Amino acid sequence: MLSIDTNVSSLYALNSLINTDNKTSTLEQELSSGLAINSPADNPAEYIAAQGFTTQIGGVAQATSNVNQAITLVETANDAVTQQINMLQNIRNIAAQAANGTQTPEQLQSLQQVVSQLQTQISTIAQQTSFNGVKLLDGSFQGVQFQVGASVGQIINVSIGNTQANQVGVNQSSAAAAGLYATDGAATGGVGDQTGASYAITAAGAGAFTAGNIAVSGSAGNATFNVSAGNESAQAIAQAVNANTSKTNVSATATTSVAFTVTAGSISFTLGNGNGGAQTNPVNISATVSAVTPAGLQSLVNSINQQTAATGVTASVDANNHLILTQSQGDNISITGFAGTGTLAAGGSTTTTLGTGAGDVAAATVQGVVTLQSNQTFAAQSTVSNIGLNTNSALTTLAGVSVSTMAGANSALNVVDFALQQLENIGGQLGAIQQRLQATASNLQASTTNLTSARSVVQDANIPAVTSQLTQEEILQQAGVSALAQSHTLQQAFLKLLQ
Repeated sequence: MLSIDTNVSSLYALNSLINTDNKTSTLEQELSSGLAINSPADNPAEYIAAQGFTTQIGGVAQATSNVNQAITLVETANDAVTQQINMLQNIRNIAAQAANGTQTPEQLQSLQQVVSQLQTQISTIAQQTSFNGVKLLDGSFQGVQFQVGASVGQIINVSIGNTQANQVGVNQSSAAAAGLYATDGAATGGVGDQTGASYAITAAGAGAFTAGNIAVSGSAGNATFNVSAGNESAQAIAQAVNANTSKTNVSATATTSVAFTVTAGSISFTLGNGNGGAQTNPVNISATVSAVTPAGLQSLVNSINQQTAATGVTASVDANNHLILTQSQGDNISITGFAGTGTLAAGGSTTTTLGTGAGDVAAATVQGVVTLQSNQTFAAQSTVSNIGLNTNSALTTLAGVSVSTMAGANSALNVVDFALQQLENIGGQLGAIQQRLQATASNLQASTTNLTSARSVVQDANIPAVTSQLTQEEILQQAGVSALAQSHTLQQAFLKLLQ
C-alpha cells in the first residue's frame, strides 16, 4: 500500500544501509588491524581459541629464554670443570715425575709447591664459579629446576657435584681398628701407607684371613667375591673383586709390605712368593748384619734385591732402621728355613719372630692388604673384616695428596686418577644436560612456529577476501544511499495528487 504517512520503502532502505555500513566498518577494521577477530563479538569461539594460542606462544617464548639461560649456565659450569680437569692432568704428570727415583728431596719439595698451588686453584674455581650469583661447583647446586616448557611440570632438574679439592678423590676401604693387620711405621708407599696398615704375618701355612664369600655393594650394583683360603694372597682377592667391577663399580688393588725389626748376626732363609701356603719362586738369602744401621743392613738388602726378578720382593731400610720387604703386586711374602744368630721380628699386638730362640719360628707367611676403591661411595658385608677391612668406604681427597716423597707420589697417582674420573663424570653429565637443553630449544622454536601458524589461521584476516567483500559492501552502500534517496522522491511525488 502506498502512503504518505509511513514511508516503508525508506525504512527498508535505511535498515539495509545501516547493515551495510556496519559490515563496511568491520571489514575496514580487519584491513587496518590485519585481524579477523578484533573483539569477542566478532567470533566468540574463535576468539577463545586465538587467546589460548596466544597464551601458549607467550609461555613458549619465555621457556625458550629460560632454556637459553640454562644452556649458558651449563656452559659456564662445563668450562670451569674443564679447567679443573686440565689442572688435575698437570698434577698427575707432576706425580709421575716425582715417583721416578731420579728426583732429589729438594726437587720433590719444589714439585710439591707446584701441586699445592694447583690444589688451591682447583678449590678456588669450585668456590668462585657462579652464574647470576648462583654458585655452581661448591656442592650447593642441587635439585635446581629449569622451566623448559609453557606448562606446569615441563621442567629439567639439574644437580652438580662438589668439585673442591677436599671433595674429590678416591673412596677406599680402610683397615679395621681391631683387624688383622699390623701397623707399618715405614714410608713404603702403596696401599699400606694409605690405610695405615700393610700386612698380616703368621706362622707359615696358618694364614690370617678367613675363607668365605664377601658381598660388595657399589654404585653399579652388588656382587660377591670369594676368599678361598685363610692364607690366600691379597693379589688373588683383588683379582676376584676386579672380575666383578663392571657389576659394582668397585675395583681393588693389593700390596704386601712388612717392616721387620732386625737384630744383628748371621741370617739365612729361603724367600719366595705365592698365593697360599705353598712357596713359589724360592731363592736363598744369606747375609751378616754387622749392626742395625743402614750400612750394617746393606748386605741383607742387597742379597734380597739381587733376587727381585724371581720373587718380586724388594728390600729397603727406613728412617727407624726397619728392614722393609715389599711385594708391590700383593703376593704373599713367604720365608722358610730361617737360620742364623740374628732375628727378624714383625707384628702388631702379637709379634712373630723369625729366629732360632725359644718361641721363635723358622717360617712365616706375610699377607698383604687389599684396598677396595671406587669413584663413588660403596659398602661391603661385615664379613669383609675377615680380610681386615672396615665395611664402609672413606674418601681420600685430592687436597691431601703430596708428592714430597716417592711414596706420596705413588699414592697421588691413584687419587688423581679417581678424581679425574669424578670430574669427567660431572663434565659428561653437564654435556648431556647441555645437549638435552639444546634439543629442547630447537623443539620450542618449532612449537613457536606451529602455534603462531595455528593462531594465524584462526585470527588473521584474509586480506584478498576482505578487500573483495569491502568493495562489494561499498557498492551496496552506494546503492543503499541511492535507494533511500529514491524512496524519498517517490513519497514527495504523491503530493502532486493533491493539486
